[in-house]
Amino acid sequence: MLRLGKREFGPHEPVIMAIVNRTPDSFYDQGATFRDEPALTRVERAVAEGAAIVDIGGVKAGPGEEVSAEEEARRTVGFVAEVRRRFPDVIISVDTWRAEVGEAVCEAGADLLNDAWGGVDPGLAEVAARYGVGLVCTHAGGAQPRTRPHRVTYDDVMADILNVTLGLAERAVSLGVPRESVLIDPGHDFGKNTRHSLEATRRLDEMVATGWPVLVSLSNKDFVGESLDRPVKERLIGTLATTAVSAWLGAQVYRVHEVAETRQVLDMVTAIAGHRTPTVARRGLA
Repeated sequence: MLRLGKREFGPHEPVIMAIVNRTPDSFYDQGATFRDEPALTRVERAVAEGAAIVDIGGVKAGPGEEVSAEEEARRTVGFVAEVRRRFPDVIISVDTWRAEVGEAVCEAGADLLNDAWGGVDPGLAEVAARYGVGLVCTHAGGAQPRTRPHRVTYDDVMADILNVTLGLAERAVSLGVPRESVLIDPGHDFGKNTRHSLEATRRLDEMVATGWPVLVSLSNKDFVGESLDRPVKERLIGTLATTAVSAWLGAQVYRVHEVAETRQVLDMVTAIAGHRTPTVARRGLA
């Protein structure tokens, strides 16, 4: 059972996490939700389309202009509080690697801390424990925040992913983070080249077999673009194909830009797997 905020999810219940970037230079939307009202509209639409979680980020993942902790908090804390006020039942996640930002957003009402940089600030897990919120434990290959991989190598990429994420997850629980609120993430593109991310995808069942809920952040990423030689705005089909494979292999949470399309893919895969009945069943019965 995965428990986040006020919600509980069964083992075969896929969960959508909608991306809400509070940055002026995000790789996908170039700041479309940097201002409050467009960002709140994004939250409203994402929830209506089937997202249970909104993931709010105040710093672009890739290299760019330096963003201090104070500026990151300015972009996220007040917005978290407003989302909490307007959408009391939505699960609020914040994408941050900094403990001080994590503290501030938990005070404002966040339910989940999405640590995409693999525990680079050990204090973030301590914050999650102190507030009793969830934590995403990600493999980033030892990369520092906002850096791109350069000639990175692994003897066995999945072995490294498992070693890092399981270690982070067990440490989080030992600190007091609720076990049912901890997720592990292979960290596609983070500290990895395209071949590493493809291998992590096809071996995703090894992560699922650990018993920890698996989160995947696949949406429009470079490994999809390089696999198909497509720019950012033409990666939806590749993203959805990767989503379907990940769902079949047992991933549970999907961090995405396109909520409605992802919802259909996940509903179809769970129907094929026998975990969900068809929405209608008229064929051959009339």
